[in-house]
Amino acid sequence: MIPLEVIQIEVGLLQNFCEVIGCPQTGEAALIDPAFEVDRLVGAAKKRGWTVTTILLTHTHDDHIAGLDEAAELTGAVVRCHPVEVDTAGQQAPNVVPVDDGEDVLVGQGRIRALYTPGHMPGCVCWYLPETGALITGDVLFVGSIGGVKFPQSDPDAMFHSLHRVLGALPEETRVYPGHDYGKTPTSTLAWEFVHNPALQVDDAAAFRKLHGL
Repeated sequence: MIPLEVIQIEVGLLQNFCEVIGCPQTGEAALIDPAFEVDRLVGAAKKRGWTVTTILLTHTHDDHIAGLDEAAELTGAVVRCHPVEVDTAGQQAPNVVPVDDGEDVLVGQGRIRALYTPGHMPGCVCWYLPETGALITGDVLFVGSIGGVKFPQSDPDAMFHSLHRVLGALPEETRVYPGHDYGKTPTSTLAWEFVHNPALQVDDAAAFRKLHGL
């Protein structure tokens, strides 16, 4: 496995971040959460001579899949997401395949690992690039904050576990690529988050719920 290249692009009016991830050896590429301005995302891949073969979803809130139908049509890519999100994604794309927790999705000679991280939504997935040292977090983790846990399908206890046990098990130097530009910087590291992010400074699920008024 070789390191993949990550391009972060802000799109739309909701400060969404999307990623184009490419293999420098083969030119295969993946899009993550093609929300808006899909032409820019596909164009960024073409500019580098990459071909998009895979679309990865962190979850299926509208502001993360608004451009999924266009992206699927333009690229013919296979869509990978959590099993509980397959039906929703399948309304916009013809080729949707569930991903297992811990499964490595190959992109050329590189890999992107699916990490189930429920809490914001039951079907949230963070995408981890072991060789690159990058983590695409969607609405699970922002720079200095986290995604909401008061939605009807949210589970604050699951969110605490996802943040502290799943993401907390990764190397502290891992670069965090959030789903929205809500922080002081576009990216951070897990080490920075565990020092500065209030949601990562609490010691247990009860304190986590209290922090969020639950």
